[in-house]
Amino acid sequence: MKLCLKCRNRFEGRVWICPACGHAPACIDGFQAHAPDLARQNDGFRAEHFDELAKFEEKNFWFRSRNELITWALEKYKPGGRSFLEIGCGTGFVLSGIFKKWPDLSLCGSEIFLAGFSHAARRVPVARLMQMDAREIPFSEEFDAVGAFDVLEHIREDDNVLLEIHRALKPDGALLLTVPQHQWLWSAADDYACHVRRYSAGDLSAKLKAAGFKIQRSTSFVSLLLPMMLVSRLKSRVNFDPSAELRIHPVLNLFLLGIMRLESMLIRWGINFPLGGSRLIVATKMESP
Repeated sequence: MKLCLKCRNRFEGRVWICPACGHAPACIDGFQAHAPDLARQNDGFRAEHFDELAKFEEKNFWFRSRNELITWALEKYKPGGRSFLEIGCGTGFVLSGIFKKWPDLSLCGSEIFLAGFSHAARRVPVARLMQMDAREIPFSEEFDAVGAFDVLEHIREDDNVLLEIHRALKPDGALLLTVPQHQWLWSAADDYACHVRRYSAGDLSAKLKAAGFKIQRSTSFVSLLLPMMLVSRLKSRVNFDPSAELRIHPVLNLFLLGIMRLESMLIRWGINFPLGGSRLIVATKMESP
């Protein structure tokens, strides 16, 4: 169901006009805008990054391997799902990977910035794209699965976002998360990316349980490459190049992709890595928090 952010009325229908108060979202550049004041600029991300990301995502080892891990997790932990919302869909790279595997899945992508939608609309023309603030999600029991991939670390009120996701999910709906991990890995790259935090497994698990979720799977990834990542972070303290991790020599990129795929295979076999640059969590909506 849709949720009116003005009067909190829940309603259904194809037209997004609240039958109780008549409120309707704004329209900016042809997209629904539920938080129009934040559509052009806010402090959670640099909108100009979207064009750069769109140039490198499809070939970069990290984005490719993360997509493969996400689509595997969605298939394993929410088989038969019919609707999926991605919060912070950016340029639509994750949505495009999901669409290629499940072309009949009803896809919705949200983003606080409008800047990435030109790329997302091109990559996944069938997806419903809307501008919104994840701290106020205009849905109630609407989706079988919700994903937020490297998004929560940008938002100070992450506990509130988890509550909003809980409401937007159908009963027994699945939440898929990826987040950067280990505060001791903090570097200039985190500052540049406008991160608020890097997570620990315990902290994130506690927040999920407080929001009414039951954790199905929790594992680190970018684990086999953690020593290399640590060296890279230490070097960035002396000479930081924000695009260095995107502009990788093709041979090295292929080598790193192979290592990440080996790691993903181990995760699929049931191995949970305790340490790693990132963490994947799959959780199921349980009782109301």
